[in-house]
Amino acid sequence: MSWGIELWDQYDTIATHTQKGIDFCERFTHFLKDRCSIELKYASELKKLVKNYQPKKKEEEDYQQYTWAIKFWDMLKELHDLAGQHEVIAENTQSQVLKDLQSLITETKQQRKKDLQEGAKVQDHLKSSYSQLDKSRSKYERAFKMAEKATDDYRKADADINLSRAEVEKTRNQMMIKNNQCDECKNEYAAQLQQTNQHQRDHYTQQMPAVFQQMQGMEENRINKIKSMVKQVADIERSVIPIINTCIDGMVKASDGISAEEDSRAVIDKYKSGFPIPNDIPFEDLSNASVIDTSNANGTPKSSLDSRKGTVSDKKRNKKDKKGGGGLFGIFTSSKATINKGEESKEDFSDLPPNQQRKALNRKIDEFKKEIARETAEREGMLKMKDVYVNNPALGDPNALEKKIEENAQKIDSLQAEMRKYQGYLTNMDVKPSPAGHRRNSLSDDSISQSSTNMEISQTSGPPQTMHNEPEVYTEEWPEPPSDEEFEEERAVELREKPDKKAIDDEDGDHPEFDQTEGDFDDEGFPVIGTCRALYPYEAGNEGSVAMTEGEEMFVLEQDQGDGWTRVRKHDNSEGFVPTSYIQCHFYDQDEV
Repeated sequence: MSWGIELWDQYDTIATHTQKGIDFCERFTHFLKDRCSIELKYASELKKLVKNYQPKKKEEEDYQQYTWAIKFWDMLKELHDLAGQHEVIAENTQSQVLKDLQSLITETKQQRKKDLQEGAKVQDHLKSSYSQLDKSRSKYERAFKMAEKATDDYRKADADINLSRAEVEKTRNQMMIKNNQCDECKNEYAAQLQQTNQHQRDHYTQQMPAVFQQMQGMEENRINKIKSMVKQVADIERSVIPIINTCIDGMVKASDGISAEEDSRAVIDKYKSGFPIPNDIPFEDLSNASVIDTSNANGTPKSSLDSRKGTVSDKKRNKKDKKGGGGLFGIFTSSKATINKGEESKEDFSDLPPNQQRKALNRKIDEFKKEIARETAEREGMLKMKDVYVNNPALGDPNALEKKIEENAQKIDSLQAEMRKYQGYLTNMDVKPSPAGHRRNSLSDDSISQSSTNMEISQTSGPPQTMHNEPEVYTEEWPEPPSDEEFEEERAVELREKPDKKAIDDEDGDHPEFDQTEGDFDDEGFPVIGTCRALYPYEAGNEGSVAMTEGEEMFVLEQDQGDGWTRVRKHDNSEGFVPTSYIQCHFYDQDEV
């Protein structure tokens, strides 16, 4: 199947067809460029989407605790990788297919131009032969007509009796010349015709078929190249499909990793305060308002509850109630607010609820362990380097590392001391009362004195009431534990507004039922409020402190006031302060509660 044989008379049509093939290649180039642009834009939009939905800095804690958030983050990572594969499609298409296609277009244009020039040359040669043939035929026709005219003139002259013999002979000679010229033109025309026919045969059987064959080869080469490029585009996309499928499998795996049960446990671990559930609110009988009930259902003195009304903290609490943040469930909202105030957190995290405090301390201890491990590894590396320098002084001076090793040792000792301090805080959580309970016990003295004053006033206007003679102790079932700021303000207001207990005692007499104290007093007036056991040995290095050995039992005379020191008395009656984080305390008021 050859264009030269089948399409011998379609030279112009073939020229137009090959131009359409080149136009298609250029259009295919535009298609691939637009496809690459779309792929790059799609990848860019996907990456922009992933970036917009990445967790913010303040949200990272949530993304590290809940499976739904963690797996969503994993899905975003897989989507980012998937976007990268679309970029790979665009880059490979540009570097491989488009480059080859541009080369194909240039090569096809040059080959087509060459073939058309050769075809035009062959066509011009045939046209020139046709032109020579036409000229020979025209010349032959003119000579033939002139020969016929000369013959007619001779016949007329020969028949005319009026003409002389010379004139007839002249006409005869003219006829012979014209006939000879006609014969020459005839022979020339015949030769030209034979030559033109030969050119025509060569043109349609050899020259033009060769041109057509070259153009057919050029077109078939273009088509095969387009075929391979279309397949190459498909192969480029197929090559990234396994990675895309892997990304999709990663998304499915991320969805399978979401667990509602784990997230529920994470919510409990994150927000559990550790406070006990409040007891029922006691009924207040207003008809017996003059009767002093020294103990309500919670074991909390009623006079202490009444003494809080009208204070600064009570006003703040009323504001919270109006905003929906107070009431019985204020312990949950206040704990969350306290957690969010990172800049106001105490060193031992005692401002946090018990459960959150324990988590914060463990987290801090883990940080110290990682830092100590890193510093220890650095120290080992410097020691090995020092040994190398000692064995081979040409590599370096071992004395130059002494200062760094010493600084590293001091840093490790400092980190270990800090870690022991936080371990002590963690140990104290198991032996100390909760922060809420500690605040409630601190109010007991003032509440009892206020109760005593209210009782004396009520006794002047009514019959004497029976009063329990046992010390009143707050339990941990307080309806709404005040915050540290409220407690300090409330404490200051009560100290300013409560009456002078000594003055009332002088006017109304002694009240021996309030002279009893909890625990024994030592000679200097410090009551023994509990016992403690040394967790670590301690050497007294400061004035006022006492030394202790590990496991030594001692009496507690004064609790830690926030400075990290507890006052104790040893069995040899020596007294002094020891680090709170070095001991494990047990207080008597815990047994009473």
